[in-house]
Formats: sequence, structure tokens, C-alpha cells
Amino acid sequence: MIRWWRNLDGARRTLTGLVGVILVMGALAWAAIPLYDLFCRVTGFGGTTRVAESESDLILDQTIQIRFDANTERGFPWEFRPLERTMPLRIGETGIAFYEAYNPTDQPIAGTASYNVTPYSTGSYFIKIACFCFTMQVLQPGERVQMPVTFYVDPEIVNDPDVIASGLNTITLSYTFHPTEIPAGTPAAEVGTN
Repeated sequence: MIRWWRNLDGARRTLTGLVGVILVMGALAWAAIPLYDLFCRVTGFGGTTRVAESESDLILDQTIQIRFDANTERGFPWEFRPLERTMPLRIGETGIAFYEAYNPTDQPIAGTASYNVTPYSTGSYFIKIACFCFTMQVLQPGERVQMPVTFYVDPEIVNDPDVIASGLNTITLSYTFHPTEIPAGTPAAEVGTN
């Protein structure tokens, strides 16, 4: 009887430990996406850009070429493109670029854009002031819109030995539009707003 009780006690400890491991793993999985997003925004990892409220205080005489790229998720019916492919910009100078989206279908379609910059090492130096990314855009049938992005390249980029050693002269800002469901119960008047 004592041996059975000890086995039962060991089984309870094992079960408690397994439940604890499952709870910890579940909590880590739940927190992984927001923590990874925070990590990328702070470090610029994976080409994630930083955000600023205002323009740079310092503008250098050095210029850098900004290249604009536009994509849509496979099967997403919008036409999406940058209005200009490249822009020379002095480092620290505020630039504004426009992307155009067009809905060629006969029904309202919503989309949300994600973005990154390449080379990835420049992510923490590419600063966006205003952007259409991560905001649901709804286009009516046949509607065409222009969406601006305001940005600058942080003058600190010239002090990064890795960037200098690579001979960087171009940064590519790339957006990809993904389908988004229009929330149920959204009034028709709101469906047409961007």
C-alpha cells in the first residue's frame, strides 16, 4: 500500500510539472508575437523601421537613393504600385512618396499593408513619420487612391561601421498589401472611407 501511495504521489508531481510546462509554453507562445514585434521595432531587425513624431534636426550633404517597391499577396485583386520608383534624398532630409492602389473589381475590398526595408541593417535608420501601413484601407469598386508615406534616413547611419563597410547607396522600402475582412456590421458609409 505504501509503495502505491508513493507512486501516486510521484505521478501527481509529474502531472503538476507537465501542466506547469504546458502553461509556461502557452504563455510564451501567446507573448511571442508582441515581444518579437517590439524587438524588431527597437532594433530594426528584419528591416523593421522606426517611427518618429517629427523631422530630423540634422540634414547631411550626403545623399542616398531610396527605392520603392509594391506587392500584393497572391490572389489579392488590387493593383498596387509606387508613383515613383526611386528618389535621391539627403540623409536626414524628410521625403514624401506616394503609392497608388486600385480596386478593379465590382465590390468593396479591404486591405492592410505590411512593410520592411532592405538591406535589413538599415531598418533602425529608416524613420517613418507618417504611413498607411497597418491601417485597414477599403476601396470601393473602381476606386483609385494615392497613399503617402513620410520618412527620413537617420544621420546616425553614417556612424555605423557595418553600413559604411558595405558601401550602401540604396535603401529599398517595400510594402505588401494583404486582404482584410471588413468587420461585420460596418455601416456602408464607413466601408467607403480610407
